[in-house]
Amino acid sequence: MLSGTYPHRHGIIANEWRDAITGAPEYCTGDTTATYIGHKTQPLDGTSPKNLMVETVGDVLRRADPRAKVIGISGKDRGAILPAGKTGTAYMYMTQTGFFASSTFYMPQHPAWVTAFNAAKPADRWFKKEWKALLPDEAYARSLPDRQAWYGQKAAALPMLMGAPSDEAPGSAYYSQLLRSPYADQLTLDFARAAIAGEGLGKDNVPDILSISLSGHDYINHRFSAESRFSHDHLLQLDRMLQDFFKHLDATVGRDNYIATLTADHGFMPAPEFTAQQGLRSGRIVGNQLLTRVNSGLEEEFGAGKWVSFSGSSLLLNKQLITQQRVDPDEVAEEARALLMEEPGIAAAYTRRELAAGSRIDGPFFGAMQRAWHVDVSGDVQYVLKPYWMFQSSSSIATHGSPYPYDTNVPILAWGPRWVKPGRVDERVEVVDIAPTVASWLGVAPPATSEGKPLPLPTK
Repeated sequence: MLSGTYPHRHGIIANEWRDAITGAPEYCTGDTTATYIGHKTQPLDGTSPKNLMVETVGDVLRRADPRAKVIGISGKDRGAILPAGKTGTAYMYMTQTGFFASSTFYMPQHPAWVTAFNAAKPADRWFKKEWKALLPDEAYARSLPDRQAWYGQKAAALPMLMGAPSDEAPGSAYYSQLLRSPYADQLTLDFARAAIAGEGLGKDNVPDILSISLSGHDYINHRFSAESRFSHDHLLQLDRMLQDFFKHLDATVGRDNYIATLTADHGFMPAPEFTAQQGLRSGRIVGNQLLTRVNSGLEEEFGAGKWVSFSGSSLLLNKQLITQQRVDPDEVAEEARALLMEEPGIAAAYTRRELAAGSRIDGPFFGAMQRAWHVDVSGDVQYVLKPYWMFQSSSSIATHGSPYPYDTNVPILAWGPRWVKPGRVDERVEVVDIAPTVASWLGVAPPATSEGKPLPLPTK
């Protein structure tokens, strides 16, 4: 959103992947040299933008004027860290405590306003409260009723209790549950209000950037799918939260003194069971079984051993085994691709040699896959699933990450009375176009690696 470029340049190819040489697990915002302030930190926790290979609009802005403040806030570490760039400051929700925290990459200790916000324990106010639907049942006629079989639990219905009936006090399970409700988003916006006041955002002639990533809708759609009443009601509640937040900006920053841009990092596929009911071919792939079949086929061709593993949306070759067996890695990749294409849920696959060549191949999704593949980070056989297919997951009944319209079509909205005239533009644009547009509003150059172009704004 604020880099203006795709993974083939910025290097964030997925949430998790494996090191292309060693095969060791990597996390997109992982950095073992930094720890959460006041909280336990695991080796793969997100604590810094170390893996981000490019600059953002905020980095350009702060280089032009170090007085500018750039702050990222999110229920997810990556949702705060990556938009904040290399020189901003990130705060993320901690499911251990219900607090917001930064990391030692940014500062040794929190400023007073953060400490005060956390000391009030605002996340606790929903403990033993119910998430109730805002509207009468008939208002949700276009959504699926609760208790669908694929939800997998009897309690998958509204109203939903926050916290287990047996819990005597809020704990990590409750704080995690808030992410799958409207309340973590409300908490995120409350923290954003505290940041505006605590940092004095928008109070001088130097522009600031506040990036707020609201994570609740993603968690809810993963757990219940986008066609659920949970998703429908959450969006209604989020609409009201944003209305109140913009009113707050009008009152504190000033109606003519800010620009708000809204977008999403992805859409969402329907649950495969739902699309199957609609007569569409769909399914779930058991990843370890697919991997076993591919490795068995490679063993028949090249000898015993585990030849490939998953890395992001690709297969990663076992470089050590290839060296030991003295085989051609391109041949192994070609055979792995052929084996993948025998799987019923795979739509397309391309090898490292094809993706690195730079020339367009006459094949489905090649351009999109090339933009999503990084030569130093990605694996050796990049693949795309067929529409309405997904990998089986213990935590998600629906997901995202495909090149299909239900994933790639996202809104881009902008509001700023002094800068943006009212109107709708029916023209193909991309999320990478946001960065150069925001840069032009700020009077700075777009990030050096930006691939976007300024958005065509309404003229009437």
